[in-house]
Amino acid sequence: MDKQSRRDAIRDYKERKVSHGVFAVRCAASGEAWVGVTPNVAQMQNRLWFGLRQGGHPNPALKAAWAAHGEAAFSFEVLEELDTEELGPVGRDSLVKARAAHWREAIGATKIVG
Repeated sequence: MDKQSRRDAIRDYKERKVSHGVFAVRCAASGEAWVGVTPNVAQMQNRLWFGLRQGGHPNPALKAAWAAHGEAAFSFEVLEELDTEELGPVGRDSLVKARAAHWREAIGATKIVG
């Protein structure tokens, strides 16, 4: 990769649109579901799976289910992407919490990721 291509790639990375969202992690073997929120839904599955593979995820129930059933039993689903661009920090936090609570109830998740 030449210098200009590298500069273009870095610029594109910095200018990319990142969206907040609500996601679910489901274990097919146990039927458990976890709901979480993230400021970057595009990268969340990779981050979660990495932490779980390394045994360093902070949620003990999720970590235990992963250890018991293995990676193949788990799925990741983006439930909703949120448009928070025009909201301030307080409005964004309120929207994210409300949508996470909605989805926890809607899919019957009793657990929270994170």
